[in-house]
Amino acid sequence: MIHMIPAHIPDEPPLTYADSFDVPVLFRNKPAKKPWRQWRTAKHRPWVGSGGFPATDGWYVSTTTWREIIKAAIEVGRDVTPHLQNQPRYAHGELVARVSPLYAYLGAHPVNPQHPVRGIKGRRLTLNPVYAYGTERSAKNAAAYRLGMTMTEWACRSLLGLGQTEHLELGGPILALSNAFKNPKNKLPDLWGQHQAEDLYWLIEAKGGNVGLGTLTKGWAQLTADSRLLGSYAHRIVLVGASVRPGDDLFLTIDHARYPGQPPLTPAGFDINDESAVSSGNLEDRLDASDDALIGAARAQMLTYLVLRSAPASQLRTVPVPADRASRHRHSGLTTPLEGDGLTLAMRAEARKTAPHTERHTLRARIRSMGLDDFLTCRIPGTEVRLGMSRKLFAACERLHEEDLAIAQRTPGLRAEDQPADNQELSDDAQEEQRLTQRRIFREQQEEARPRLRFLLRGAYERGATRDWSDLLGRPQEPELDLEGDEGLLEAATPETYLAVSHYGLPPARA
Repeated sequence: MIHMIPAHIPDEPPLTYADSFDVPVLFRNKPAKKPWRQWRTAKHRPWVGSGGFPATDGWYVSTTTWREIIKAAIEVGRDVTPHLQNQPRYAHGELVARVSPLYAYLGAHPVNPQHPVRGIKGRRLTLNPVYAYGTERSAKNAAAYRLGMTMTEWACRSLLGLGQTEHLELGGPILALSNAFKNPKNKLPDLWGQHQAEDLYWLIEAKGGNVGLGTLTKGWAQLTADSRLLGSYAHRIVLVGASVRPGDDLFLTIDHARYPGQPPLTPAGFDINDESAVSSGNLEDRLDASDDALIGAARAQMLTYLVLRSAPASQLRTVPVPADRASRHRHSGLTTPLEGDGLTLAMRAEARKTAPHTERHTLRARIRSMGLDDFLTCRIPGTEVRLGMSRKLFAACERLHEEDLAIAQRTPGLRAEDQPADNQELSDDAQEEQRLTQRRIFREQQEEARPRLRFLLRGAYERGATRDWSDLLGRPQEPELDLEGDEGLLEAATPETYLAVSHYGLPPARA
């Protein structure tokens, strides 16, 4: 018998609605049985954006946007850019792989909680009928992995104020963790990071899907085992379970434990003499003050840079954003929605009045004189997402890409096409060990180049402010400047990046 979607579920296009929704979060000191249905009956406290862990465990509810979730999906996971040095057009495929499962399987629906919290939106994420009735087990497992990584990144960065996360396959903050991961058979947590406000290392494990106690217990065991490797340093272990099953809302369990010890070493990627670099978890907030924050931000945006750099001219455009980065004040999360940003709307309206009376080749200079910058953007093929960045960050990424390309050219075997044919006869574990070794060599050479990169990227970043996009892209024609906007887009920006999603492509409402 074919397991079809029931006939009472209507076949209709996704509803359009603002992309805000609520995420219930349960903080605990260790894994326990599933708290199914408690997210509906428990008294939730409103999340007030503390930038760290709450003083008291229990149920909380946080309102976020689909844009924040998509940003988390794009930026979490292993750094694949070393493999794309010669084929940047393939970068869009990685972005599609990170985003498409969320669009394919998630939906949203209205919720009337038993104990309402003031200010919540009354919508929550859930699984859609395609996942519930038509998806095979292996596809569900892959989607669960992506969901777990995405929601873990969102929780740690947008909710709890952690700085940039890093995949543990390239090593951790100390040598003991790096050595432990040299054997691919060792099971280590997914991510690590450093929380500047808490002054702690974080070891992070992500789980997603129909997460049960057995899955969480295994993840907790991984974390506690590797906690011993960090035993002499103050740190926190964090286990995030993004729990969802057909018919229920998505909620998070965050199991955590804090361990005392000596202060962390110099934060990864920061100048020991640069105190301002560690005052904010978001690297983009410190780009003017910290060369190492600039390096970190450029690395975090390399996938987007490669897509922009390699996209056909017809797919590129620029959008006006206020040049004053301080205008994008965030109440929570990493992004500022632009549809409610009065300054952006007013400045764009003024620019539109000017445009009909200004020659095209002088229009960009005119809007700059008005205090607007034009961010380069591109729709990611196969998704409903547009990504972009400022010319200053693009110029820094360009310089970093040149340096990484030089490393790749002198690192034998980095790319798949460099592998000898007989390597294909190796076992999966042996091939994975080889790949990890090569990637660590690449990362070590990147770090060795850091003192020189500080100077090179700072110069590129500053000079980028006055370079034309045609110069940065190596093309004779400037991308089209979009002053009219698209009514179907919901836009957001950070100090140096841009992200927009289609109003009509948001997760469909569950029937």
